[in-house]
Amino acid sequence: MERIGERIKRKREQQSMQLNDLARKVGISSSALSQIEKAKSFPSIITLKLIADNLQTTVGELIGENEAALNNPVFRKDEYLRICQNDLGAEMYLISQHDLNKQVDPFLVRFSKGSDSVDLFKTFQGYMYGFVLTGEIQFEIDNKSYVIQKGDSIYFNTRRNFRFENLNSGISEILCVFPSSNR
Repeated sequence: MERIGERIKRKREQQSMQLNDLARKVGISSSALSQIEKAKSFPSIITLKLIADNLQTTVGELIGENEAALNNPVFRKDEYLRICQNDLGAEMYLISQHDLNKQVDPFLVRFSKGSDSVDLFKTFQGYMYGFVLTGEIQFEIDNKSYVIQKGDSIYFNTRRNFRFENLNSGISEILCVFPSSNR
């Protein structure tokens, strides 16, 4: 619980907020907040929620919910999370930790023989960066067609009409990166 107090104090100081100002907004005494920051007392869940709200953060952030991901930057292949698959066999995997403060979300899109991107990207808005990892993919955007191969990359706005199709006789894979806030 000592870490909660440290996190509260750090957040408060990052916002240049005085201890007595936060205490007044939360509805507790300055000495009570000081005791919480020094881990000499523990806030109720209601008080913790009020502190989080006034520091423009979450209770989860104050209790260290995402610290495991920050302290372990490695995300193993067996941890990939399949988030969708279309009827033709194309699959999309989230390939990084879940973290509310992430700036981008990387995905691995795996196209089986003859598959395409129908229905895979319908929830994404904004810009996408793609890098072909394996195979050969036909990329169509606004009725213009490109063949992209291993090592090629693309960058475009997903509001445009686009589609991917696997031209390879085996599996083709593309790494796709989107801003985290767009889903």
